[in-house]
Amino acid sequence: MDNEKASINIPVIIPAYEPDKNLLVLCEKLLEAGLIYVIIVDDGSGKEYREIFDTIQQKYNYIILRHAVNLGKGRALKEAFNYALNVNPNLVGVVTADSDGQHTPEDIIKCMEALIENPENLILGCRTFDNRDIPWKSKIGNELTKKVCSYLCGIKISDTQTGLRGIPSSFMKKLLSVSGERFEYETNMLIECKKNIEITEIPIQTIYDSKTDHKTHFDPIQDSIRIYKIFGGIFLKYIISSISSCLLDLGIFAFLCKIMKEKNNSLYIIQATILARMVSASYNYIINYKLVFKSKENRCLSMIKYFLLVVVQMSVSAVLVFVGVKIIKYIPEVYIKAVVDTLLFFLNYLLQQRFIF
Repeated sequence: MDNEKASINIPVIIPAYEPDKNLLVLCEKLLEAGLIYVIIVDDGSGKEYREIFDTIQQKYNYIILRHAVNLGKGRALKEAFNYALNVNPNLVGVVTADSDGQHTPEDIIKCMEALIENPENLILGCRTFDNRDIPWKSKIGNELTKKVCSYLCGIKISDTQTGLRGIPSSFMKKLLSVSGERFEYETNMLIECKKNIEITEIPIQTIYDSKTDHKTHFDPIQDSIRIYKIFGGIFLKYIISSISSCLLDLGIFAFLCKIMKEKNNSLYIIQATILARMVSASYNYIINYKLVFKSKENRCLSMIKYFLLVVVQMSVSAVLVFVGVKIIKYIPEVYIKAVVDTLLFFLNYLLQQRFIF
């Protein structure tokens, strides 16, 4: 690949906040590799870091975008996306990289090549996390976010926190309106992929300097809270939808049990379960489709799949409650049903999120 020609249509974007000498080293290596179109965002680093950015601009002729104050990585990326799209209407996309020297020119070029081969996909340069030199904050953060992202969003990615990404121009335009000003923006980018774009993972080197304390502006508490708020928002809406459906279901179930039990109906539990679930499931489908998952699936198809799931779950619930009442005779049916449905709650979320909506 002709790196100079490729970089014209695929610039490298580097957000930087209070960078050290690693940024200067990276810029030197990028120029040596023939990557001449580089956009660096000074995210409010302050006067003491001005010399670094001025040196980069004068020595390498790279573009410097400046924030007067620190606005966060998400805002820096969006500003660079907007600049690149306006300057070059024929943009294939961009490759984003971190300023701390973790990403080599070779890996950046690999992401460029992958973006050229897959111009509609999000390219992720993914690290392995079994290296002893990797900071514990990065290991723990990635492992937790990876599991949460997989469970709550159905997106399986080996490196959720990678800053090395190849982003096609069509996706960049959508990302300009995606929420998030700091590290959570990159998580929102991954969530946005589920409905809009496929992900291609490219293995890259895992580089950390074990001799020094690795400098990172990722706060494992504050930034993790911001990231998990994103996932929590999705799950919270699901919880509210489920609780309201459950209360409706339990209310109808209790009412029907009381009426049917007085008539000595031996199958009153199963019948009450079926009738209560029919009403609550209809309500739950509408809420989940429109508000929780904001589904773009065909309504008829998703409705069929949803009610098939309801039938299966209803059958499992009815059988387990029926058996539970026979075994534990002194506990009211409603309490047993509440326990059974709670256990099915988490499984139900996975099935809805991955196969229905």
